[in-house]
Amino acid sequence: MTSNIGWELYRSFLGVLREGSLSGAARALGITQPTAGRHVAALEEALGVVLFTRSQTGLLPTEVALSLRAHAEAMESTAASLERAASSQGEGVRGVVRVSASEVVSVEVLPPIVARLREAHPALKVELVSTNRVQDLLQREADIAVRMVRPRQEQLLARRIGNIELGFHAHRDYLARHGTPRKLEELAAHSVIGYDQPSAFVRNAGKSLKVFSRDGFSLRTDSDLAQLALIRAGAGVGICQVALARRNAALVRLMPRTFSLKLDTWVTMHEDLRNSPRCRAAFDALVEGLSLYIGGPAAEAKIPRARPTTPE
Repeated sequence: MTSNIGWELYRSFLGVLREGSLSGAARALGITQPTAGRHVAALEEALGVVLFTRSQTGLLPTEVALSLRAHAEAMESTAASLERAASSQGEGVRGVVRVSASEVVSVEVLPPIVARLREAHPALKVELVSTNRVQDLLQREADIAVRMVRPRQEQLLARRIGNIELGFHAHRDYLARHGTPRKLEELAAHSVIGYDQPSAFVRNAGKSLKVFSRDGFSLRTDSDLAQLALIRAGAGVGICQVALARRNAALVRLMPRTFSLKLDTWVTMHEDLRNSPRCRAAFDALVEGLSLYIGGPAAEAKIPRARPTTPE
């Protein structure tokens, strides 16, 4: 076995494990496919083991590869911590900060907050990641994340913003043409805008809203932005953020006493970045801007140690 194996070999090894192919790993890591292949081959030679076997569906990890995964991920976490520690050094609010948020929050809520942040700190560059996937702050996929669920990792610092409320809305032109539903049961006679494929959020929402199911939707899309656009266009009845709807006088909230879904909202970042001027400035700006948006408290909280969950 060769000693002093370079981290880049393990990095490519993890990429192939997660993506299932050399091409997928190369795309995820920003390297070429031949480079990823050379890294895996070099690691196999250095360790004296076979890590992957080829199949019709891609590269399958061997038992040895699976046993090495946790150790390689620990190395990845350490490398990310080194990057965070190094990036937090220096004077002034300058450099790049990467912020992750959901599609709707990224497009509809954060732009004016980011604009004010840049006016105050022109040397700061902001990368805004618009995704409904929870970015991994521990692996440095983002520096700061706006999340609709309480983070559980003990290495994260978080500030609770409050609740973002969701409710049924429709354009007044749609209601003028089709009437205003007063009860949930009356939605069956309307064009309801909803999802195509169920997500964890949708499944959770369905527990409190049995009539909100795929078969009852006249318009289906998994894009929250597309659903919002359809509501604004008068295509039907859909769910959107109450604070967003208030910005448009033509949108009417329906059955507020019957249906209200509240999303617990947090701004989070890794504790290694607490002394980074750029991350601190961005974190504080997001907390202030989002608090003004929803009018909620911004009580700071250190996230407790994660507790094991039991399978359902």
